[in-house]
Amino acid sequence: MNKAIQRSVSGINRFKPLSSSKSLNHVQPIVTPDRGEYLMNISIGTPPVEFLGVVDSGSDIIWTQCEPCEYCFNQTIPIFNPNESSTYKDLSCSSIPCKSLEGSSCVDGKCVYLGSYVDGSDTTGNLATETLTMHSSSNSKGSVNLPKIVFGCGHRNNFTFNSQGSGVVGFGGGPGSFVTQLGSKFDGKFSYCLVPWYLNTSSSKMHFGQEAIVSGVGSVSTPMVDMPIKTFYYLTLESISVGDKKLAYKELLLSKPSSGFEEGNIVIDSGTTLTKLPFEFYDKLEPVVRTAINLKPVPNPQFEGMLCYNAKLGDLKAPLMTFHFTGADVVLKSLNTFVQQDDNLACLAIVPVDTKSVENFGTYGNIAQMNFLVGYDLKAKTVSFKPTDCTKH
Repeated sequence: MNKAIQRSVSGINRFKPLSSSKSLNHVQPIVTPDRGEYLMNISIGTPPVEFLGVVDSGSDIIWTQCEPCEYCFNQTIPIFNPNESSTYKDLSCSSIPCKSLEGSSCVDGKCVYLGSYVDGSDTTGNLATETLTMHSSSNSKGSVNLPKIVFGCGHRNNFTFNSQGSGVVGFGGGPGSFVTQLGSKFDGKFSYCLVPWYLNTSSSKMHFGQEAIVSGVGSVSTPMVDMPIKTFYYLTLESISVGDKKLAYKELLLSKPSSGFEEGNIVIDSGTTLTKLPFEFYDKLEPVVRTAINLKPVPNPQFEGMLCYNAKLGDLKAPLMTFHFTGADVVLKSLNTFVQQDDNLACLAIVPVDTKSVENFGTYGNIAQMNFLVGYDLKAKTVSFKPTDCTKH
């Protein structure tokens, strides 16, 4: 969990798509929590090798660790060896995906990618195409093969992953992501339901196409906002309520001299653990939370500045928080707003970010999304939320 918190300020480079002829409307890959991350179980190569990739709606690249491994983090499943796959193919430096990849280079005629995260993590290796295999609820063989998917075969990977993960499946809106390579095959719709991260024996499923539509009692929808950086899914947060006290978010950001956009002031990101808000707003939010919780805060020995209490999450009696998005009020319980960092340390899962040095928006992280069915409709340009017991989804 601490590794996931450390990496909560992530963003990765993007590149251009290829496509597939297969329909994904009945594909249902399993998603399991792994201490602040959510892993999608798919397979890569021929014969297929298991690939546990972080579901990341805030990045574009699909990548996994590959042999020969010059520098790799530990993973529990076998590392993918492209030499043992009959469908693996390196991309040339003159290929369209390589030319459109920011930061790509050419080594011995092969395209080399470099993906870097804000926390200093990075991955580099060969840009290639390969067959992905995903579980299907309708296929009699139980799987759907997706040929010629562009991905990064990482030979040098400096990451703070937990040992379960082997790479990333980027679901961002930019070129090269899973969505832009295959989105036409599921009508631009996908959804996930994130099981609370501490229930590591439970799992849920991703859905695509018609199966991904979020509707019914309790569902709310908010529009996506088109912004210059296409990777991210931007929403407009109007205000946040702590109990019955409402704090203006949008108006505060608009009052800043550096504010450039009236809408699109927060991104939703399944690959970021904590929710991050501009420090000007956080400085107003934290005192209200402190007042609502009748306990004395304690310092966090690992992450200075986090609001923490000597308590178990179930005993904290944290107030409900409502995120008032445009057209959608999302009510968060304590499991969405606090994180149990250890047995007796519960910390606010919302942290400040200095928007003077980064883009002027916040990030709605995956803890805030736990036990919600979250649906993305890229054609209607909406994100929908529905309170759900994700262990049953």
